[in-house]
Amino acid sequence: MGNVVIVGSQWGDEGKGKIVDLLSADITTVVRFQGGNNAGHTVIVGGKKYILKLIPSGILHEGKVCMIGNGVVVDPEALCSEMDAVAEQGIRVTPERLKLSRKAHLIMPYHKLLDRLREEGKAEDKIGTTGRGIGPCYEDKAARIGIRACDLEDLPLLRRKVENALKEKNALFTALYGDSALSVDAIMDWAAPAAKRLCPFLADVSEELDNVQKEGGSIMFEGAQGVHLDIDHGTYPCVTSSNTVAGNASAGSGIAPSCLDRIVGIVKAYTTRVGSGPFPTELFDKDGDYLQEKGMEFGAVTGRRRRCGWMDMVVVRESIRLCGISEMALTKLDVLSGLKEIKICTAYEYKGNRIHYPPQTELGMAHVTPVYESMPGWNEDIASAAKWEDLPAATRAYVERLEELSGVRASIVSVGPDRDQTIIR
Repeated sequence: MGNVVIVGSQWGDEGKGKIVDLLSADITTVVRFQGGNNAGHTVIVGGKKYILKLIPSGILHEGKVCMIGNGVVVDPEALCSEMDAVAEQGIRVTPERLKLSRKAHLIMPYHKLLDRLREEGKAEDKIGTTGRGIGPCYEDKAARIGIRACDLEDLPLLRRKVENALKEKNALFTALYGDSALSVDAIMDWAAPAAKRLCPFLADVSEELDNVQKEGGSIMFEGAQGVHLDIDHGTYPCVTSSNTVAGNASAGSGIAPSCLDRIVGIVKAYTTRVGSGPFPTELFDKDGDYLQEKGMEFGAVTGRRRRCGWMDMVVVRESIRLCGISEMALTKLDVLSGLKEIKICTAYEYKGNRIHYPPQTELGMAHVTPVYESMPGWNEDIASAAKWEDLPAATRAYVERLEELSGVRASIVSVGPDRDQTIIR
């Protein structure tokens, strides 16, 4: 299969977890390369649901090695809780099966507090952060004052770094936000058990991935949020705090770009978004309610109701350009069953012009008008379709139209949430 990068082509929640799980059967190692526990991957196998936030979805396949790369920010407490949760579901999580990069930065209690206080103070200008400390952790990384996973192996060093961090953080908490200061001792008491638990999992992920390739193995690079939440290329400022594009698979895991062989873009058959930010094709009518209810569109991490709308090919086209997507995995096609008419946004009207890529101005997408074309829907239940020919003619026509508009083939078509409800073309 070669090395494959999995990216979400919209605003996240495209079903990346299912596709990673599906393709992991033919992969040696799965590595997560960005984000934190602010994104969840829901995978259903044999009717059993697994929700993974930091651990790559490949963990569900016995014998597969999973890694958390240097580009990920890790909440030690959240990772330990997730390991316990999947263990309770019968999935072994050992240092042989899960490796955490020593270079990965850690989300500390003061990051989560700062995240929450900032969002609470924004009134009408909220970004929609999950409050899990992701952004403040990346800030400290860029400021070169971050705590890394390797610091768990040297608690005296960790204490000195926490003391230094709290000089600034406590000034913000008390003087700016009117909150209480945090103590170094309390944070060290929090960190000590996490250090004892996680140190056996620490590894040089870059070297591990190099060894996989030298031994003839293959690697899957798993992204978290969608391309349009990318810190540089997304709908800024309503974005996440890391680069979600395929190119970051290299930097976020410690491997050369020349090792990325295949890039699969996950595309939901309609569009959703969680939190704030422009959403040109958002629906506020019965069709939007239908997609939300039938698609069970609630965030795996936050439980927030997802905003729903028609397929936006301007967004998908931009993702293909940014990431070099070579094939699509089309998910949740079954949710469209029962709609009489289905619309596809093919372009935008913006400042008197028709454009085919998003405007490059802040919140410019909040001022575009989608240009739609309509296609007939279908009433048949497609959840049991096992091959392409089993799909109704109208369903196949819809998929083929998306291929024409994107210039990319849909090599995988998902017709239900379970691993087996998938058509490989």
